[in-house]
Amino acid sequence: MSRDTQLKERWEQLVNILSNQFSQGEDLDLDAIIYLIGVQELGKVHSEYKKDEKLNLMHIAICRLLEPYGFYEFEFFDEEGWPHYKVKEELPPLKAGEQSVLMKEAIVNYFLERELIS
Repeated sequence: MSRDTQLKERWEQLVNILSNQFSQGEDLDLDAIIYLIGVQELGKVHSEYKKDEKLNLMHIAICRLLEPYGFYEFEFFDEEGWPHYKVKEELPPLKAGEQSVLMKEAIVNYFLERELIS
């Protein structure tokens, strides 16, 4: 099975699992999944967030997802428990489709580590 085919199958499996758990079956998009990962990483799953906090949650998720690729490095948790990352290497310029594939791959790897999918 090609790498692209495997990624596509794992992505569809993941979207199906998360959509059934968090959106009554309506497919979650990439941004929604990134947001969920941010909430997971913060560890405050039953909180309500303001718009700017939601953006910060997505930033946390992106940093965490791209950390294994060498782009970010975890630094510390602040007094409110929010994780902070530093940039290790700038992301190369990517076209929209390339960004999407990179994020989907990173998300699939994140959930493979957590054994939600196989």
